[in-house]
Amino acid sequence: MTTTVRIASIGDASTLHRLAAATFGLACPPGTTQAAIDDFIGTTLSEASFSGYLRDDSRVVLIAETDGEPAGYTMLVFAEPSDPDVVAVISAHPTAELSKVYVLEGHHGAGVAGALMTESLNVASGRKVAGVWLGVNQHNARANRFYDKSGFATVGTKKFLVGGHWEDDFVREYVF
Repeated sequence: MTTTVRIASIGDASTLHRLAAATFGLACPPGTTQAAIDDFIGTTLSEASFSGYLRDDSRVVLIAETDGEPAGYTMLVFAEPSDPDVVAVISAHPTAELSKVYVLEGHHGAGVAGALMTESLNVASGRKVAGVWLGVNQHNARANRFYDKSGFATVGTKKFLVGGHWEDDFVREYVF
C-alpha cells in the first residue's frame, strides 16, 4: 500500500467530515457517551466547520490517502494558544497547535499516522515556528505512545470539554 499526504483543499470538506465522524470516537476516553461524540462531530467537526477551517489562513489541514483512498488527517493552527494552562507550559515561540491527528482504525499501525506527523512537522517548520504543541487525553495510551515516539514531551495538563464533561488532557510539545 502507498500512502501520500497532501494539503487539503476546500473540495475536501465533506471527506474530512466523514473521516472525523469515523475517527473522533476512537480518541475519546472510556465513558464518553455516543451523544457527546455525535454532538462534537456535528458542531466542531461538521462539513461546514471544515469548510471554515480550510478557508482560514491560520490553519493547514493535511489529508493522508492510502492507495488513493482517504485514511486520516491532521490540522495545524498557526496562532499562539489562548488557554491559560497551555500558555503556562509551552516554551517554544512562535508555536503552532497540532489540533487534530486522526487515522481510520483499519489503517492503525500501517504508517499513516507517521506519514501525517512527518508532513505536519515539515509544514510547521516551513512556517518558521519554534515548536508545535497538542493536547491528548491522558487515558489515550495508544496516542500517547505515538506522541512519545514522535518526539513530543509532556509539559503540562489542560481541560478539554466534550458533551458538557471536562476531560483531562496532557499538553505535549515538540521543539525544533
